[in-house]
Amino acid sequence: MKAFQAVCRQLRPSKGFPGEPAPRMNFFTSSYCFGRKKKMNPYEEVDQGKYSDLVRSVLSCRGSAQTPESLFEEDALLYGPVSKRHPPKQDKEAKVPRNWFPIFNPERDVRPDASDPSVPLKIPLQKKVIPSVTRILQHTMTPQQVFYLERWKQRMVLELGEDGFAEYTSNIFLQGRRFHEALESILLPQVNSQGRGEDLLECGYIESVQHVLKDVSGVRALESAVQHETLKYAGLLDCVAEYQGKLCVIDWKTSEKPKPFLRNTFDNPLQVVAYVGAINYDANYSFQVQCGLIVVAYKDGSPAHPHFMDAELCAQYWAKWLLRLEEYTEKKNQNVQKPDGQ
Repeated sequence: MKAFQAVCRQLRPSKGFPGEPAPRMNFFTSSYCFGRKKKMNPYEEVDQGKYSDLVRSVLSCRGSAQTPESLFEEDALLYGPVSKRHPPKQDKEAKVPRNWFPIFNPERDVRPDASDPSVPLKIPLQKKVIPSVTRILQHTMTPQQVFYLERWKQRMVLELGEDGFAEYTSNIFLQGRRFHEALESILLPQVNSQGRGEDLLECGYIESVQHVLKDVSGVRALESAVQHETLKYAGLLDCVAEYQGKLCVIDWKTSEKPKPFLRNTFDNPLQVVAYVGAINYDANYSFQVQCGLIVVAYKDGSPAHPHFMDAELCAQYWAKWLLRLEEYTEKKNQNVQKPDGQ
């Protein structure tokens, strides 16, 4: 303490020289040292020897002028190779149907009959008040689906004109119908013996599905109507047959573009499971179906893409179908409740 007071006296200005500043001394107390540390440069803490090779390699990329290639090389050296993965999307809360109804009928035997039916069922579609599967899906498309469909239509009208687009859609419908007629000729030999034109069997679509037809047997229904009495919808399915030993609702589709994955078929899986659920509760059918098959055929004869849907996958799409059915019912009720003029 005495030493500290002596120092303080030395710091006071001299009586003889009041304006002379006290001599500067390098003196620090322990509290001052801890209170204000010397600010360190973070780069001084870097192990320069460890990263010297990286620094030289990066600087070597910088020649007289930077190019896209040199920039990519520099980024690769600094950050490593570029990852091709997309960032994971946050899963939205999955909706659950409010009124659940099972797709499979517990009161029906899942085992198909050992003997093939002599004549497949072909029940005509009756015009009824209940909506069709196609109508329900069309009226419950997402805004994104509506946007892309409308944009495609506008582009086609711009290229072909109104009349040309109408002719184009008519030809697409005609090709699809002839394709289904040709399939019926193959799956029902007795139909072909009645004078069905051979030109139907020479189209590219039939050539496209040849490798799929080899695995199809035991046809149970063709172009046959189906109705779900409880859920109140109906439809006309293409085919019910065994595919690789599994009884399936088969939906034959034509496409101008390749569709190698099930997700490329848009709402077709919902259409298939709607028929699966309906046929399992329709009194006109004694069997039960647990699988589905979507076959996409191509006009140029390239091999068709078969998309098989097992029981588990059908159950997943069934939940989505029930949501679309509920959405259609809600929209229909809202339109009925609106006053006239709105």
